[in-house]
Amino acid sequence: MKLKHLFLLAIVICATSCISIRTKSKRVDDPKEVYVPVNQQLYTTIMNLDKQFFDAYNSCDLETQDKLISEDLEFYHDKGGLATSKAQIMEAMKNNICGKVTRTLIEGSVEVYPIEGYGAVQIGEHKFFNNQEPTAISIPSKFVTIWKNDNGNWQMTRIISTHKS
Repeated sequence: MKLKHLFLLAIVICATSCISIRTKSKRVDDPKEVYVPVNQQLYTTIMNLDKQFFDAYNSCDLETQDKLISEDLEFYHDKGGLATSKAQIMEAMKNNICGKVTRTLIEGSVEVYPIEGYGAVQIGEHKFFNNQEPTAISIPSKFVTIWKNDNGNWQMTRIISTHKS
């Protein structure tokens, strides 16, 4: 009787090990999961806002940028640190970005998720190009933007920007 139990236990352990090994190897071989928006209307809204802001960013339309940035913005930059003054951020864009830097979004990189009772979080990748150095290589960087919806008035309240180099 004990021999029969030991034999069954050995089979169970062997089968479990095989399933575990197959599951691990399958996870490694699977391509990256394709993102599908949980709310297509929200995704479209945020993508339109992103386009509106960065079209203004690229063309030095400070008025449009100002409307889309909250007064209580927190901008976290891995190289520059934390900035919390909207006035200083707007001044820095005017002096350092206008006509000098262009942003492009990495196609297919953006994910948008609702934040119940607040707005949305946008996660993606983009590149910035120095217009004074047209041959300079731009490495994609990651960003996270928290958008607040105040009765249909969307504004960026938190931005996190990271870079690989």
